[in-house]
This record gives sequence, structure tokens and C-alpha cells, in this order.
Amino acid sequence: MAHDLLIRNVRPMGGPLTDLFIRAGRFAEAAGMSGTEEIDAEGHVALPGLVEAHTHLDKTLIGMPWYQNTTGPTRGERILADRKAKRELAIDAGRQAARQIRQTLAFGVTHIRSHVDVDTEIGIANVEGVAAIRDRFKGIVDVQIVAFPQSGMLVRDGTLALMDEAMKAGADLVGGIDPATIERNPVEHLDAIFELADRHAKPIDIHLHEPGALGAFCLELITERTRALGMQGRVMVSHAYCLGMLDPAVQGALIEAMAAEKIAVMSAGSPAAPALPLQRLRRAGVVVASGSDGIQGIWEPWGRGDMLERAKILAQRNGLTRDVDLAEMADICTFGGAAALGLGDYGFAPGCKGDLVLVAAGGLAEAVALTPLNRTVIRGGRILVRDGIVREDFAPIE
Repeated sequence: MAHDLLIRNVRPMGGPLTDLFIRAGRFAEAAGMSGTEEIDAEGHVALPGLVEAHTHLDKTLIGMPWYQNTTGPTRGERILADRKAKRELAIDAGRQAARQIRQTLAFGVTHIRSHVDVDTEIGIANVEGVAAIRDRFKGIVDVQIVAFPQSGMLVRDGTLALMDEAMKAGADLVGGIDPATIERNPVEHLDAIFELADRHAKPIDIHLHEPGALGAFCLELITERTRALGMQGRVMVSHAYCLGMLDPAVQGALIEAMAAEKIAVMSAGSPAAPALPLQRLRRAGVVVASGSDGIQGIWEPWGRGDMLERAKILAQRNGLTRDVDLAEMADICTFGGAAALGLGDYGFAPGCKGDLVLVAAGGLAEAVALTPLNRTVIRGGRILVRDGIVREDFAPIE
């Protein structure tokens, strides 16, 4: 159903006070407003719907009993603990996805990209579970599913065939993970996921935790394949920790090559890895997005999925304190995420989708630094969340 709404006294992206008009679910010129529902934004900042560009909806423990974490610090130990927990805790992927979506909607997150596990123990059940929830929340929160071989693909016989099944079952992107340290064969791993993406005409989003020179080598291989298959603008590298570990000259050459092939980068601002050169990436033309990664899960107990808070984490992690820099981190969690996820008609221009979140702040820097809660969230002219309370008719409690 089309919706009309007039939002008075609002500051789009922290700019001057104005009014925003939504006609038939899209932003329009403020004309013919007679009889239209109105709300007074009271001078608050308006952001487009926040973009969660990297999370794991199928693995959150939101709403479940506290998980006592005794897992060792290595990625391998965490993967094993994760696989064990799936068996023992009866984590229902669809139920948990719905819980996270609802929780983050209250913060203004209206777009999510989730990496969803595919392996030889669970098959594609998690992809199917999250896909059902994606359909249920359609038009409220948009969800992209990445088929994610977290336990490895080449090292676990049968996983590649399951990845193919996941794409047929509705996954939106092909995922990958650490071609060298987990798969022990970067060339074959990358060949496999690029071939899968080419066959299904789908984009790629690959986890890359590889450090230093090893990570740089993997990035070079990813760049080569992006160029060879003409996949410019359809590849994202998540984490890419190596970019924060390299000599500036090597770093610069890699960034230029990635920019040329329009390869996007996602950074969660991890405190356990060197900070990525976010501003250098953006100045070179690389699209930079951000995400919460795992929220309240088996790997880590942290996070609530507030992408405005994530902008603050990025600023803190990169030692940024100026207002203009904090505003740039907000841009990463809105327009940067939208570009990385290929979202169309995003923003406040006439014709864009009538989506926004109202934050009780006078400017972007204040919104990032203080991350006020009790937000109002509007989607296509419909008020889904008012003062932090999610409407039950749009997002019922499980």
C-alpha cells in the first residue's frame, strides 16, 4: 500500500532544517500536502535507513540462555566450538534471524547482509531458515543472504556441492573464507567461488582474515579474478585485515588495484586487528561499508546491532575525533553500505524510497558520538518504530 507522510523540522544528514515529504512511499517535492499525515521531527537528524553490511543472522543467541564461553582464542577453535554449539543448543536459524532483525530495526537498520553457514553437518538448512524470514520481513527490512562455507569448502568434501544447492535455494551471494590459512589452497578456493558466482550470475562477498603479505597475495588473486570475469562492482572483501598491516607503498598499490576493479571493503572496526585505512580507501574510490559481524553469539558476547554505534566504533578505532570525520563514519554506515550492497533509490532525493531514521541530535557528529536511542524509523512512509518501540503489526515478537 502506498503511503504519504510529511516530516517537518528535520535535518537530513545533519544539514539545515527542512521538511521532507513522502508520496506513495517515495520522497517527493513538498507540494500538494493537504490532508497528509504529519509528524514533527523537532530538529532531529534524519539518516536514510541504516545498512548492516555484515552479520550472521543464523548464529546470534539473542533471546536464548546465556552461553558460557570457554573457547580458545584461535579462529579454528572458534569454528569447532561453533559447530558443536549448533548440535547442542538447538539454534533455530530462522527464529534467531527474526530476533536480530527485530532488535536492530528499533535502531533504524532497514538493510542487512548476512553470511549464513553452509556445511556438511547442517547442509543448507540455515540458508532455508533465514530465507523464510527474509520473505516474512520483505518490505520492512531487506535481507541479503551470503552462502558462507565457514568450516572450509575444499577441506570438507561435499561442501562445494552444498554451496551450489544453497544458491539454487535462494542465497543472493557466494561467500568464501580464508583461502590460504583455512583452505590451504588459495588458487583453487578462489577459482571455485568465482566459478560458482559466474555460473549463478551472483556477486561475491569473501571473508579475508589472512594477515600481512599472505593477505595481500590473496587480495591480488581476488582482484585478478574480478577483472578476468568482468565482475567490477560485484565483489566485496570482508575484514581485509591485511590492509592495516602493510608498508604504505604496498598498501597504496593494492588499494589502487581494488579501486580500479570496484572491489568494496567491509570493516567492523575489530579491536583485535590493525585498523584499516578507511579514509585512504575512500579517497582512492573504494566503497567502504561496515557491519556488526556476530552479535551476542558463540564467538563473542558483544554487540547489539546498532549501526550508528558501529560508526562510533569505527571512529574510535581509527583515532578520529573531528566532527567532519565522525560524519564520514556515519556515511560509511549509510551510503557506503548502500553502495556496497547495490541498493537503488537510496537517500533523500525526490524519487528515492521513503526510508529514514530520526535521531535526537543536532548534527551527525553528535549522533555518532552520543548514539541517542528512542529513534523513530520510517519505511516507505510507514512509521515502523516510534520512540524506539517497534510496531507489532510490522515485526511481531516470536
